[in-house]
Amino acid sequence: MPTSDTPTRSGVVIVGSVTADLTTFSQRLPVGGETILGDDFTLGLGGKGANQAVAAGRAGANAAFVGCVGDDLFNELVVTGLSDAGVNIAHLRTVPGPTGIAHIRVDASAQNDIVVVPLANARLDAEQVDLALAALAPTTSVLLTQLETPLTLTAHITARARELGITTILDPAPAAALPDAVWRNVDIVTPNETEATVLSGIAVTDAESAALAGQWFLDRGVGAAVITLAERGSCVVTASGATLIGSIAVEAVDTTAAGDAYAGYLGAALASGSSLAAAVQLATAAGALAVTQRGASPSLPVRAAVDAFLGTNGAPVVTLAP
Repeated sequence: MPTSDTPTRSGVVIVGSVTADLTTFSQRLPVGGETILGDDFTLGLGGKGANQAVAAGRAGANAAFVGCVGDDLFNELVVTGLSDAGVNIAHLRTVPGPTGIAHIRVDASAQNDIVVVPLANARLDAEQVDLALAALAPTTSVLLTQLETPLTLTAHITARARELGITTILDPAPAAALPDAVWRNVDIVTPNETEATVLSGIAVTDAESAALAGQWFLDRGVGAAVITLAERGSCVVTASGATLIGSIAVEAVDTTAAGDAYAGYLGAALASGSSLAAAVQLATAAGALAVTQRGASPSLPVRAAVDAFLGTNGAPVVTLAP
């Protein structure tokens, strides 16, 4: 039982990428070799890791970020964006050279395409990860990580978290083949339907096929799979079976950071003691709210808004047949 002198392990640490997001908005996306006129442009904090950290911070979690930023003109944008969201940046390392860049194009239907150039993110290394996790472990219960940092580090990050007794959530994006040793150290994997298809080899088109893909992850040692199916909701697969947690209908403006809002809120909810089903419902509401606003980090909602939205727009839970 913790005493007043013993910190509780309710924090969330995010190990991942950070970018400066350059986003253009146009009625449609150009075809190869074509130039079109756009409607708007934004510049802001992004990167899957940083977005998830901001989301966790806005969810009310004690969030800390581990990553690398360049010493260029985008350094202040990154530092300010994370700090303003209440994220601990003691383990954000400034390295020589440019900050990572994401070029995002969004059309009138809210669909997007993205080119990510890692740059400073490629400088994240095992020593930095080890120092950060050792310092944060006494107050941290959940780790979020993704695949926008060097793949060679993923095994190290997940293994170290397991050694320290930290629940690990892997957002496998962009999808890439991983050795079974990595899967055995992942407590929860959160692919979307495309990523689940690429990784498992099972075409994910509905809740039933998502359940099959989820079992593929469990067969490799993952504790639970949460496969997001856009407007069809989320398929949650555990050793006890599969359930479908429905989506919440909204009018989408920009889907860029929906998955990151979802991941950050999922981690924050689990760190606060919520069940996986309750955490997924909260994450669903956060992801839905995120797509109603433009930009990556600017679209990530605050907890009061998410609670109010979920309170009037519940996400139904359906048990799937085995």
